[in-house]
Amino acid sequence: MASEISPKAEISPKAKIGNNCKIFPFAYIEDDVEIGDNCIIFPFVSICDGSRIGNNNKIHQGSVIAALPQDFNFRGAKSYVKIGNNNVIRENVVVNRGTNKDGCTVIGNDNFLLEGTHISHDTVVGDHCVFGYGTKIAGDCEIGNGVIFSSGAIQNANSHDVPPFVIAGGNPMTYGGPNTTMMKLAGIDEKVQKHIANAYRLLFHGKTSVFDVINQIKDQVPDGPEIRTIIEFLSHSKRGIMCK
Repeated sequence: MASEISPKAEISPKAKIGNNCKIFPFAYIEDDVEIGDNCIIFPFVSICDGSRIGNNNKIHQGSVIAALPQDFNFRGAKSYVKIGNNNVIRENVVVNRGTNKDGCTVIGNDNFLLEGTHISHDTVVGDHCVFGYGTKIAGDCEIGNGVIFSSGAIQNANSHDVPPFVIAGGNPMTYGGPNTTMMKLAGIDEKVQKHIANAYRLLFHGKTSVFDVINQIKDQVPDGPEIRTIIEFLSHSKRGIMCK
């Protein structure tokens, strides 16, 4: 089905627009832009050079996609923002493109970015994440799948790593216990939830190194995919674990 594009939208003839899209008046789309099928672009949205947007995305009023990076190292290199499928991007969201040549800011699938969210240059976001009102994510951050940020949360590039299945908050970041509510919604068995809690008891209440904690978890906590996920995360942590 052909896309419905308002004659009052300003769209470069070089931009590639998929099928069955709806683009409202006063949307602004630059040359080097690719938009997939079944997307809705609301009024006053700016989609700038370097945007690569998948299918079934909704981008609301005042949002800017692939804005120039707010990085003193940016020298005008050709870089990108890649957005997957089925994302809801609400009002006044800003997503910066990468800083260096071929650099890329990535947003996966099925994410919900509430009003005023800012995703900075070269950050990578997984799938099924929620960013609360006014959440600010600095450049070069990595956010996994199923992460939920409360309103007004700030993540900077030097933040310590936050492991899976937990609640974290405060400044400095502190461990608030296993996220039993979300684990229940995800269908994780209560027995497995107890195993996860035991793994984090060893990590956050013990007085040994992360290396030793990994061995303790292997020895003391029953194996399973969730426990292996925790061990892998701890093993590959680059910035250190929060409060550890």
